[in-house]
Amino acid sequence: MRMTSSLLLASLLLLLLPSTEMKRPGKIFGKGKGLRGARRKLAHDRVRGAARHSRSGPSRLVGSYCSELTESGDFFVDCQDRHLTSIPTSQTWSKQPKHLLLARNQIKVLRDGAFFGFESLTSLDLQQNQISLVEEGAFQGLTRLTTLLLQHNRLGTLSEEALIPMPNLRYLRLYDNPWRCLCQMDSLIRTLQVPSNRNLGNHARCAEPIRLKNMKLKQIDPKLLCKERDPTSNQTDPTDLVMPIPIRIKPDATTLCHTYLFPQIRMDCSKRGLTEVPTGISEDVVHIDLSHNSIRLLKARNFQTARSLRTLNISHNSMEHIDTASLFGLLHLRELDLSDNSLHFVQYGVLEDLYFLSQLKLGGNPWVCDYSIHYMVYWLHLHPGVRHSGLLCHSPPEHTGKSVAKYVHSYNGECPKDRHQNRTDPDQTNPELWNTPMEVQGELEEEELEPSHLRGPQKYQIIRLS
Repeated sequence: MRMTSSLLLASLLLLLLPSTEMKRPGKIFGKGKGLRGARRKLAHDRVRGAARHSRSGPSRLVGSYCSELTESGDFFVDCQDRHLTSIPTSQTWSKQPKHLLLARNQIKVLRDGAFFGFESLTSLDLQQNQISLVEEGAFQGLTRLTTLLLQHNRLGTLSEEALIPMPNLRYLRLYDNPWRCLCQMDSLIRTLQVPSNRNLGNHARCAEPIRLKNMKLKQIDPKLLCKERDPTSNQTDPTDLVMPIPIRIKPDATTLCHTYLFPQIRMDCSKRGLTEVPTGISEDVVHIDLSHNSIRLLKARNFQTARSLRTLNISHNSMEHIDTASLFGLLHLRELDLSDNSLHFVQYGVLEDLYFLSQLKLGGNPWVCDYSIHYMVYWLHLHPGVRHSGLLCHSPPEHTGKSVAKYVHSYNGECPKDRHQNRTDPDQTNPELWNTPMEVQGELEEEELEPSHLRGPQKYQIIRLS
């Protein structure tokens, strides 16, 4: 009897054991223990819900680091500055993107089929990566792509076959790459030089060989690329040892600055060691950042081509003077940052074209509170909608730290009142000067100067009696 009861008890314990195992904290959500497992499962479900039919693996997590946004009806995927080393899968997003931003990452190679599933793309930004190799089938399927940005990478060569899958390509940026202008570049250079491809590969230059260094790919004679040499000869072509004469003297914005086309055209020229405003600023650029350079002077018409400019940042330079016409034509400018420079005053007329300016930053300048600063204050008074900051007197010592507006107000308060209307002529109050020969002579001269046909008939003759 005891044996039977023991067997029954053991059977009951065996039956209850699976249910207790299921209730253990470590087994509730599979991997992990307790709350950690719950969080892991919740994050997994969220990624899975966002990815829908996404491929399993780390690519799903890579996609989750990017952000989605809609601008002017277009769907963007922003993966900039995410330390990516590969292209994220296309099925990570809630819908197919029209613009994919992958700038400032660590991508080194574009493999065949890297953009499968991105058939809706019209623009692809890959600038400022470490790309040194683009396989021929990397852009397969991008039949709608019109804009491809590959500038500021490490490309030495690129095959024309890599561009064939993109029949609608209209804008291709290739500058600031160390192009090796040798025979394998022949087909690409011939393609770039086709007249209808006028916006493909502009400003890209050779890095080697030395005889072609700094020459534009658009201007190279393709016959020079495949010059045959005797393979048994160890002699070096003397033309390879001649350093070319520098082509440009003025800094060029297209090569020195980073240009971002989406969602709005933005040019980043900060920290480039510039001593003057670069040339070649696009007429469509909306935002320009020229901060942290060594620009000392804004010259007339520096921004004459940038008619669409909305924001201009020239802070943290060494600017001492702004010519009157330097901001000429910037009718749509909204924000202007002149802070942290060496400005003492702003010359009369500098701000006259800035009809729609709404924000003006002026701090960090050694403003001198004398009559030359009045123009700035009067202009701000006439444009009350402009938010401004940092307009404080730096000198002379008696006004240091004082608001420039208060200085101008006190300046006007100290000026003598205009008492012209209340003042009486001393000549009229001195009876000794009446009927003097000088007074009579003056009256006669006035009558002689007046034309005869304007003189009215003299009805009365006034005789003064002493």
